[in-house]
Amino acid sequence: MEQKDTKEKAILVGCQTNGEDDLRFQYSMEELGALTETAQGEVLMSVVQKRDRRHPATYIGKGKVEELNILVDELEADIVIFNDELSPSQKRNLSTELNARVIDRTQLILDIFAQRARSKEGKLQVELAQMQYMLPRLAGQGIALSRLGGGIGTRGPGETKLESDRRHIRRRIDEIKTQLSVIVQHRERYRERRKKNKTFQVAIVGYTNAGKSTLFNRLSEAESYEENQLFATLDPMTRKLILPSGFLALITDTVGFIQDLPTALIAAFRSTLEEVKEADLLLHVVDMSNADYFHHEKTVKKLLEDLEVKDIPQITVYNKKDIQHSDFVPTADTPTAFISAFDEGDRLALKLQMEKVVMGMMDLYDVQVPSTEGKLLSLLKNETILRELVFDEEEQFYRCKGYTLKDHQITGQLQKFTL
Repeated sequence: MEQKDTKEKAILVGCQTNGEDDLRFQYSMEELGALTETAQGEVLMSVVQKRDRRHPATYIGKGKVEELNILVDELEADIVIFNDELSPSQKRNLSTELNARVIDRTQLILDIFAQRARSKEGKLQVELAQMQYMLPRLAGQGIALSRLGGGIGTRGPGETKLESDRRHIRRRIDEIKTQLSVIVQHRERYRERRKKNKTFQVAIVGYTNAGKSTLFNRLSEAESYEENQLFATLDPMTRKLILPSGFLALITDTVGFIQDLPTALIAAFRSTLEEVKEADLLLHVVDMSNADYFHHEKTVKKLLEDLEVKDIPQITVYNKKDIQHSDFVPTADTPTAFISAFDEGDRLALKLQMEKVVMGMMDLYDVQVPSTEGKLLSLLKNETILRELVFDEEEQFYRCKGYTLKDHQITGQLQKFTL
């Protein structure tokens, strides 16, 4: 019970404009509630208003703001969370009018990211996004925030606290960008090395809470943080994945996508999504138990297009089939798999399907390898999809048939043994 007391009490506020679909708006408000709970907040109630357009000064109408203030006092709310990104002036006006802290959807997502970031890079990226969000929203009360200049015989107000705060934030933004560019260079070198070794790379993408980390852990036997929460994973994680034939690939778990992802975050988490650009195959995980699965699928597709990765082969993995939504109808235009990430048979079927897709990108080989070439035989087992291995006792060689990636270094080695 003690922990319940520490939770901040929140009222959610949404404004539905005329062009907005009822169901879509309802899902978006439900998602805001889930985000609030993920950020350890307790939702007291939701307040919604329909308008032609959002009020430029206060987001919702003046009367609604007064009504909201009465609710804040009655329910003793600590915080009011708005379902869109508020402009600096809207935020300022609402903070003046309401007797509670005012935050918007973007700030809420940034808070969750700040709680979740584990790696140095993740923490820096969150801080960068927070600073970029904060800079235009710093509000000063003019002379009240003034500081006297430190010289002799100063006249009147010197640099305002607002100006010095802005300068401090800009300086910090520059520092973070410098540190991040070093990390990005390091990551690029690491990726170049992987490319050189031509390891096949699979990336898991999907809407937040679709079950990506659960699948990642089960496919790779890894220990990634999995939780029934939005944004459980922030830092990209790469592990080995062994397909049924013994073919070795790398699999990467990525941050969850979300509709109306704040622009500051798309820029900040570019490096997380850079992993997606380098992938040879994408597993797009869709939660088929979620009533809004169709919009989730569309959101991810749109973001993948923005990342210019729509040409990478994809398998759409419809997950949570054990609790499938009654209205679910698959709409993917890619190969599909229907699974429960916890079911071993489903995972094996998915791996076999992945293997089929991988084979489609490969060239067939048929070689005779002398039994003395132990190292090459071991490479064939791990780095190609070996379909046939027969030992000829008389001639003391192995007849090997299988598939290999076109530009893999092993392809050159095989040429001298080709039949």
